[in-house]
This record gives sequence, C-alpha cells and structure tokens, in this order.
Amino acid sequence: MSKKTMAVVAYITIIGWVVSYLEYKKSVDKSPLVNYHLGQSLGLIILSFALGIVMGVLVAVIPGLYIVSYIISILSLVLLLMGVIAANNEAFKPLPIVGRLFEGKFDFSKS
Repeated sequence: MSKKTMAVVAYITIIGWVVSYLEYKKSVDKSPLVNYHLGQSLGLIILSFALGIVMGVLVAVIPGLYIVSYIISILSLVLLLMGVIAANNEAFKPLPIVGRLFEGKFDFSKS
C-alpha cells in the first residue's frame, strides 16, 4: 500500500485507521505523511466518539437538542472529508478548528 493510500485510508472509519496503522507499522520506511494523518484521524475519531456520547446523553435529557447533535455529526463528517482531501494532496495541513489539538500528541513512528 502506498504512503498516500495509507494516509487516506486512515480517515475511513476505525477499521480503516487500524488497517492503515498496521500497514504503517509493517513498512520499513516510516513516512512522516502517514504518521501525521494517523494522528489527525485518531484525534478526530476520539473527539467524534466523545461528542457522540455527550450529545446522546444531552438529547436524552433535553430532546430539543437533537438538532445540535445533528449539526455536530455533519461537522464531523465535513472534517473527515477535509482530512481525506489533505491526505490525498499529501499536505501536512491540520484539520480546521480541532486539528491543532492533535498535532504532536500521537507519534506512531516508534517501534
């Protein structure tokens, strides 16, 4: 699998992230591009999961907040697509709004 493909696949659900991570770990040449996008996508996955739980609880308590939950879901999807585009362009560009939070937090290049 090419470095560009691994970077793009990292954004496609948690299964895609795991596949990309395992391929990255097997590769001899540790690409900084793949490492960067693995971190960005993992951060987005964790953040989306946490926000989903919080919004699920809030919607159970206040049903009128389902619209906010829907907007957050759409925003997560848009961020995911922007990450795929950045990975496809082989750019080290953080995700808008939340990407700077994840920079330097995850390092997958260590064996």
